[in-house]
Amino acid sequence: MPASPRESRFELEIEGQRCAARIDKPAGTPREAAILLAHGSGVDMEHPWMELAAATLVARGFTVMRFRYAYMQRASELGRVQPPDRAPKLEAVHEAALAELRRRVEPRRVLLAGKSLGARISTLIAAKGAPAHGLVLYGYPLHPPRKPEQLRVEHFPMLVQPALFFVGTRDEFSTPQELREALTRYAGRCSVEVIDGADHGFELPKSMHQPLDTTLAKLAERIDAWEREIWPA
Repeated sequence: MPASPRESRFELEIEGQRCAARIDKPAGTPREAAILLAHGSGVDMEHPWMELAAATLVARGFTVMRFRYAYMQRASELGRVQPPDRAPKLEAVHEAALAELRRRVEPRRVLLAGKSLGARISTLIAAKGAPAHGLVLYGYPLHPPRKPEQLRVEHFPMLVQPALFFVGTRDEFSTPQELREALTRYAGRCSVEVIDGADHGFELPKSMHQPLDTTLAKLAERIDAWEREIWPA
């Protein structure tokens, strides 16, 4: 299917491997901030979760770029699951994607957003000085499930960018209280948005009668308000 006028598909080349990427733009005048949205460990950039998340952000006027990490590109080509690469390779692809977004879109601001693994790598490159203005983190994996002692916070004191963390009350990678305690080490300004009943993928129990697309739309609304609060016109 050919790309629409507001969508472009292309490839990044990192260390001899090509990784798919795409940019989606809003119908009207885009916001000054563009968003680089990174996928989770088992969620491809075109997984329905990522499609919904990107669509809700584009509906708010953000230009959104998605990309595949190298291991996910291999998984797509081989047709079978591949384990995530080690952090240096993930960071290299993420940094290349950020550079390409800045080159193609030339936004005034870039927000690094990510789901789980993508959230963690966003923070790692931000802590090392990646040229981004803020962080939007869907389900930051504070620790492995059932291993709360293995905190992934060693770089928090180096993070100075404003950050918005989303966490569900049923998230096995972090409770809201664990996250708030960990963020006492965060160097910059940060906010925590708790989604009652949500799991790590922000799915709610059927008894709550709220589908994922509605939840993600509400999170996009919060991102919209947060971005305007941090960087008023």
